[in-house]
Amino acid sequence: MADLSSAPIPGPRPDDHVRGAPERAVIMYGDFTCPRCAVEALRLRDERADVIFRHFALRSRHPRAVAVAQAAEAAARQGAFWEFHDSLFEDQGRLDDPHLWARCERLGLDVERFEADRRAPAIAERVRRDVQDALRGGLTTTPALIHPSVD
Repeated sequence: MADLSSAPIPGPRPDDHVRGAPERAVIMYGDFTCPRCAVEALRLRDERADVIFRHFALRSRHPRAVAVAQAAEAAARQGAFWEFHDSLFEDQGRLDDPHLWARCERLGLDVERFEADRRAPAIAERVRRDVQDALRGGLTTTPALIHPSVD
């Protein structure tokens, strides 16, 4: 008989996006197109909570979810993940490409590099890995906050 139990959510990884101390951080699986995620992400920021952000972007829920997650990863390659993260959640009404480019310009990012990076296979794989981990872990909705167990 097949084991249908969920796999454990991986704990902190070296390539995670961490705000604060990773050993104390809650893991937030979120989607930049999700209004509930925006409320939770901005609350965590304002409370100065220790957070690890991972993507749970599903095209089936929003057609721009994966593209915007990949945009955030491209911003991360220029050292601006959290600034981009916050700006996306502060203004979810402007997630199409021209607005993403304007956001990059406001944050001082190289737009040409951003465009090349967000289409890179490694970026797509990073987003896909986070989503697969969420699904294997039994997550079904966003935002999902995971408190890793301490061994």
